[in-house]
Amino acid sequence: MYKSISLITKETAATLALCAIPATAPAQSTNEINMPIIQTKYTADPAPYVHGDTVYLFTPHDEDGAKGFVMKDWLLYISTDMVNWQDHGAVASLKDFKWYKGDNGAWAEQVIERNGKWYMYCPIHGNGIGVLVADSPYGPYKDPLGHPLVWQKESWDDIDPTVWIDTDGQAYMYWGNPNVYYVKLNEGMITYSGGIVKLPKIKDYQEGPWFWGRKNNRGEQKYYLAFASTCCPEGIGYAMADSPTGPWEHKGHIMDHTPQTRGNHPGICEYKGKWYCFGLNYDIYRLETGEHAEQRSCSVAEMTYKEDGTIQELPYFHDCKLTQVGTFNPFRRVEAETMAWGYGLKTTRENPSGPWNPTLFVTDIDDGEYILIRGVDFGTGARRFTASCSTLLFGGSIEVRLDSPTGTLAGTVTIPNTKFKYKEFSTNLSKAKGVHDLYLVFKGTDRQKRNLFNFDWWKMEKL
Repeated sequence: MYKSISLITKETAATLALCAIPATAPAQSTNEINMPIIQTKYTADPAPYVHGDTVYLFTPHDEDGAKGFVMKDWLLYISTDMVNWQDHGAVASLKDFKWYKGDNGAWAEQVIERNGKWYMYCPIHGNGIGVLVADSPYGPYKDPLGHPLVWQKESWDDIDPTVWIDTDGQAYMYWGNPNVYYVKLNEGMITYSGGIVKLPKIKDYQEGPWFWGRKNNRGEQKYYLAFASTCCPEGIGYAMADSPTGPWEHKGHIMDHTPQTRGNHPGICEYKGKWYCFGLNYDIYRLETGEHAEQRSCSVAEMTYKEDGTIQELPYFHDCKLTQVGTFNPFRRVEAETMAWGYGLKTTRENPSGPWNPTLFVTDIDDGEYILIRGVDFGTGARRFTASCSTLLFGGSIEVRLDSPTGTLAGTVTIPNTKFKYKEFSTNLSKAKGVHDLYLVFKGTDRQKRNLFNFDWWKMEKL
């Protein structure tokens, strides 16, 4: 059962405590099936960006319960191993564009860094493409222009921007549905020169372009434009060129059309010597309902190039293997919203309707649900586990288990009533040595099975 965000209030707490246990969340099956990487929210149109040793994944956000496109903000997730992702919540929203008076239309953005500034290019459907700037990927993002960067008012083509800075320093922005356009951005990244160029039709192009460059085996710079291929259903097609402005030659598919995606939107990045193709699908929503709605989820698969520079076509995400890059360090403060799998859980901020607060936590925790962290390196051993939690009623416990939700029990920490204040609770650990998948399994009591507690962070100590 996929649940909306619901913080316990005094009025609802007693009722929730008496509710029956919800439908059991599915066991995490990414050992066999490559499921979406984010499960606590609906995410779409993935825009990865690698900076240092971190992948920054920016995504729009499908509001829970929407049947059509209801999108109001842009989210950020980060990873250093491609399988465990930390939620940073909404880093920008439509409210950051004072010139836009609507409350829907936060479509597929892309973010890029230059000279210490982070630039977020945001389409607002029917109102052009705006740009926000920040000193950090986490924001705050501000509108330096006070108006759209691009807006062709005679059409609604201005969506899905993608930005690339070439080896000579020239930056380009491509975009468009069903036509594709580009401009040459100036050094400051918030204006352009030379006018808007409309390209000839690229075979099978629909929307969602993603632009990048790469040297082939002969050291020649080649350019790629991946895109959502003709609807519907959409696949992920791509074209290649010898110049950043084309001409573009259609080369086939990175992932073929499939009804499992219906819509799609690629995001391509290189990380630690491997290339990755991000896309979207409806796997989580269909798992819950068997229906279709614009409740999308981001997935990723490793991508490889052939000798001639073309791309090896991938099967559907389920049949791709996503390998963890490195291991996960548990001997530090780990935000609870860091996970490889957390189906049924939600993340939110303290007082989400009030003044902005950077602190995120995991909520909507029910008996039997869990957080999975892949490839945790306990080294010679972990001796103690501490969790920061708050609860209003009877609370519950966290079982620290290895390799499966019913695997080796390394320890159990009890979370009693805290009167909704965050407190730290600890337990000694045993058998936590070497590298294992870590499962933090949530257990209720006879008196409470749902909304057990809120979970802020955890840490481990070495032997």
